[in-house]
Amino acid sequence: MTGVCPNQTIETMIATGAIKADPPVIPAQVQPASLDLRLGMVAYRVRASFLAGRGKSVTERLAEFEMHRIDLSDGAVLEKGCVYLVPLMESLALPDDIQAVANAKSSTGRLDLLTRTITDGGTEFDRIPSGYNGPLYAEICPRSFSVLVRPGMRLNQIRFRSGQAVLSDAELTTLHEKTPLVDGPAVIKEGLGFSVDLALKDTTLVGYRAKPHTGVIDLDRIGEYDPREYWEEVHTDKGRIILDPGAFYILVSREAVHIPPEYAAEMAPYLAMVGEFRVHYAGFFDPGFGHDAAGGSGSRGVLEVRCHEAPFVLEHGQVVGRLVYERMAGLPTQLYGAGIASNYQGQGLKLSKHFKST
Repeated sequence: MTGVCPNQTIETMIATGAIKADPPVIPAQVQPASLDLRLGMVAYRVRASFLAGRGKSVTERLAEFEMHRIDLSDGAVLEKGCVYLVPLMESLALPDDIQAVANAKSSTGRLDLLTRTITDGGTEFDRIPSGYNGPLYAEICPRSFSVLVRPGMRLNQIRFRSGQAVLSDAELTTLHEKTPLVDGPAVIKEGLGFSVDLALKDTTLVGYRAKPHTGVIDLDRIGEYDPREYWEEVHTDKGRIILDPGAFYILVSREAVHIPPEYAAEMAPYLAMVGEFRVHYAGFFDPGFGHDAAGGSGSRGVLEVRCHEAPFVLEHGQVVGRLVYERMAGLPTQLYGAGIASNYQGQGLKLSKHFKST
């Protein structure tokens, strides 16, 4: 069937060798509509971000850009502002009718870790063509915090699809009328629009801004760190804030989002016309996110915002992005938040899982 491959199809792809891994994939990697990818044993510090390009392998290009290599076996720090390339434990031998797209996991994006997937012969980040047979690599650039990583850590994820099953605006409107996708009026234009909430109930706290000089974050430590050591609170009672160029913010959507079990969604890249800032780094929304069928009652979208070029006034209710919905190729046998370790079901304004609850 046309659409995004559900978890049971991903498990079949693992069993048939379309997805390979050394060591083998563990069950916790398989999500309702995606597969978590694991870091390998070594990281290469490179001079600059790069793509392999047509007809060339990543290994060939690495010889041009490698500065030194780092053994990750006992853990190693990836420093803020540097670019690293890490071979992943997973590789692919995709059928001719299956393509893939990768993205950073939610916790990765909330730490301002720019993490992208590249392939041999690749001309785009995070896009793997149908029939691709070869290794996968993660490019990692810590932007706000230096991080401690180890082999097997899962910073990005991959989604497989057959054909294109993106809902048109008319289909999205019909679906919203049948099962509400947001807890208010739906702004539908080339996807489902979402806006920023700068007037949270009973508080002037509307977000967090990353501090410029902080300690290292060990990505294995959950609920470990005091947010005050890494983040400045952003307060307003005027329904607007001014974004500073180069600063990284965690904000939240005004809308509570629902992803029905038969669908998956992806947060589309920002458009320059809505302002000089980037709205997200992690963009997959699994089936069941915020949905009643998975124990949710709507979940806010956390916005990972980086301002560019010039200071920018962001106002309450301003549309800052859109969700593109796709049909699943089959109903997943597991849903986000329903019996699996889902950290952000029912979320509001929330930092990554590494920080103590505020």
